[in-house]
Amino acid sequence: MASERDVHARLQRAGQEHLLRFCAELAPGPRAALLAELGALEPEALREHCRRAAEACAHPPGPPPDLAARLRPLPPECVGSASRCDPETRRLWEEEGFRQIALNKVAVLLLAGGQGTRLGVTYPKGMYQVGLPSQKTLYQLQAERIRRVEQLAGQRYGTRCTVPWYIMTSEFTLGPTAKFFKEHDFFHLAPSNVIMFEQRMLPAVTFDGRAILEQKDKVAMAPDGNGGLYCALSDHQILEDMERRGVEFVHVYCVDNILVRLADPVFIGFCVLRGADCGAKVVEKAYPEEPVGVVCQVDGVPQVVEYSEISPETAQLRGPDGSLLYSLGNICNHFFTRDFLQVVSSDFEPLLKPHVAVKKVPYVDEEGNPVKPIKPNGIKMEKFVFDVFQFAKSFVALEVSREEEFSPLKNAASAARDNPDTTRRALLMQHYRWALQAGAHFLDACGARLPELPSLPGSREPPAICEISPLVSYSGEGLEVYLQGREFQSPLILDENQARALRP
Repeated sequence: MASERDVHARLQRAGQEHLLRFCAELAPGPRAALLAELGALEPEALREHCRRAAEACAHPPGPPPDLAARLRPLPPECVGSASRCDPETRRLWEEEGFRQIALNKVAVLLLAGGQGTRLGVTYPKGMYQVGLPSQKTLYQLQAERIRRVEQLAGQRYGTRCTVPWYIMTSEFTLGPTAKFFKEHDFFHLAPSNVIMFEQRMLPAVTFDGRAILEQKDKVAMAPDGNGGLYCALSDHQILEDMERRGVEFVHVYCVDNILVRLADPVFIGFCVLRGADCGAKVVEKAYPEEPVGVVCQVDGVPQVVEYSEISPETAQLRGPDGSLLYSLGNICNHFFTRDFLQVVSSDFEPLLKPHVAVKKVPYVDEEGNPVKPIKPNGIKMEKFVFDVFQFAKSFVALEVSREEEFSPLKNAASAARDNPDTTRRALLMQHYRWALQAGAHFLDACGARLPELPSLPGSREPPAICEISPLVSYSGEGLEVYLQGREFQSPLILDENQARALRP
């Protein structure tokens, strides 16, 4: 371990020696921990990180002055639609996706390093229950979708196949996530096929470029954003592990989307048949000012432009058919070839520009007293996973139905949108639609049939509660054998046991 003198010299080179100001009053254990943490920080990298954070924060927010002239929609030949394509085309995409899964060439990679601060919890988001009748967490829903898609591919091709699940965590989420998976027997996945690894952490910085002490013996650290994936892949030899397993295609997604279809055969097949090395699922923006990033081109290369960077005038632009010109909303749901990830991690990662996130960062004042700020006081620098689109040789986007595939859990119940209630309703409404499409009918308490549509216009509450286990149906397939022509009272919980009981 580096001595206090050595660490002080390194911090002086970085211009951050204030981080040792309480070192002399610490007990041996905390002092050793602080010196170990500080000794791991590379002086030049720390100095540059703090400088860039302060410089970026000083720039006024809003659209770059010349962005509108550099912006273009994605070319039509780069965009497909899962809902508007003809059934035969969709069938071919799906078949190709299942073929690649059956050949053990597909993996999924979960981005789960962020803290649930906005959600108001102290544990990883994946452990959250949104209040489903089954009480399943996000992690369990996702694990069961993996099991089901493996089963479907295996049945089609008469083989046993595996979709490895890579989970990028952080210092905050690795321990609780690993413990949670062990306590739940990895949701009946083979532990060897669930690979957890940590992304890097970066110091939070004041507006004038000084790293923040969270406690006398601890620097305020934060994950380096979901774009920290590319360094983490190298740090933990994840791409080498994928190569050993024969994985060629990787589906990358964020933990908070309750409707996410892991290793979606339609998306995988679409990207593979298009010869893409990089792809994104998108949803049509609900309205011009919706706060989602837009997948488009900047200077002729694919990019996600944040909503805050697009002027209201540009957001309102419409094409000849009257639809929004910049309508493709990013949902952090991506396809990459392993070869593309290899090139990005080895060659392009240093070119990614960090983004500024202004946050409330707990700190100790000059007397060493802990302070919980009531307004933002610090900068966390993050890289975004989608900033690599610009390096793709063949980029494609697949538009999917928001109702079927996107409902993120971001906020506490008090928020108006993207909260536990909206995500729960989105899943239950989806399952209700699936049940109706499979020929089910629902009855009220008196035995009268319920209307198929919600009773109130604009209501997102289904007339009946219906939850379908991912182990029974991945995307609404195969439900007729259990539901066709049958009547059910609410709630209907269609799990594996109930499915066996209903099978003719």
